[in-house]
Amino acid sequence: MRLLFDARYIRWEFHDGISRYSAELAAAVAAEAPARGVQVVFLVFDDRQVPLLPAGAKVHKIHAPTAAREPLTALLLNRLRPDVVFSPMQTIGSLGRRFRLILTLHDTIYYRHRTPPRDLPWYVRVGWRLFHLSYVPQRLTLNAADIVATVSETSAAQFAEVRLTRRPVVVVPNAPQQLGAYGVTVEPGAQNLVYMGSFMPYKNVEILARAMRLLPGRTLHLLSRITPERRAEFTQLAGDGSVVFHDGVTDAAYAAALADRAVLVSTSLDEGYGLPLAEALALGVPAVVTDMPIFREVAGDGALYVDPQSPEAVAGAVRSLDDPARRADVVAAGTAHIARFTWARSAGILLDAVASLAR
Repeated sequence: MRLLFDARYIRWEFHDGISRYSAELAAAVAAEAPARGVQVVFLVFDDRQVPLLPAGAKVHKIHAPTAAREPLTALLLNRLRPDVVFSPMQTIGSLGRRFRLILTLHDTIYYRHRTPPRDLPWYVRVGWRLFHLSYVPQRLTLNAADIVATVSETSAAQFAEVRLTRRPVVVVPNAPQQLGAYGVTVEPGAQNLVYMGSFMPYKNVEILARAMRLLPGRTLHLLSRITPERRAEFTQLAGDGSVVFHDGVTDAAYAAALADRAVLVSTSLDEGYGLPLAEALALGVPAVVTDMPIFREVAGDGALYVDPQSPEAVAGAVRSLDDPARRADVVAAGTAHIARFTWARSAGILLDAVASLAR
């Protein structure tokens, strides 16, 4: 059986969420595929993507996923005679395909927050906004596949709620990177509040800044890149509270920040998944986060859930983790819960879906 795995979303400068999902799942699929009699060929568009794939991986180079000819990609892939094509996104062209197809939609957050990623070409950003004005284009896209994959049960439920596709939906879960691989040792405590993520309005980071007024002697670490305007805004909101702006960090620095007497925090009003939460739990770090379904799916009892509009609730939850027994209970619950999310398991689910289509 021949599987084409679309690896064109892997970034060689640094991983974003789609890139890490693609790279980690690609590695796990490559490891599992030989035992199932599956030959995997990875689609790339740049030679710099190849070193990020498993050693010895078979690759085929085509155009970038943002190319104008992307809608006609299936006509090109027909020549490679695949049995199944899997894409970690839903944009690959399916017109005229002569193979089975699995498309992935990670979540529906861009229907609620339509701002596209800034690194996309202008014409793609315009199309992005138009695409997300209605569910109709997405329904047409997903119904052109044989199976739709997504990364969480929460997303699958959201698809069903708005009748996004008639195709079977398979959950191929996201999984955390193992930050412990960077050699850090977690020092227990709740001295540092760590936030990893963007500063879009729905991320609601303002509440974290306000909470610092109620947490004297502690420090809020904002790890991502930030504009001067937002930096000034958060500094003012925190008042005398301590806020440190890291303006972007490596994975190693991210691991070090979480390991230093830290609590992962998020008062986001909406999320597609919440990978930083999963990464913190996998490292053995507790979290204080918004009470919403996707965070509950990711963390289980490994987080303290708060009203995202209440700085007082955030501060109270953080202070409760000063109790060593309380903290230990949360960490143990989080470690046990997140252990069920592994790339090997996700690869197995995907290859089961591939086999069902090949039959």
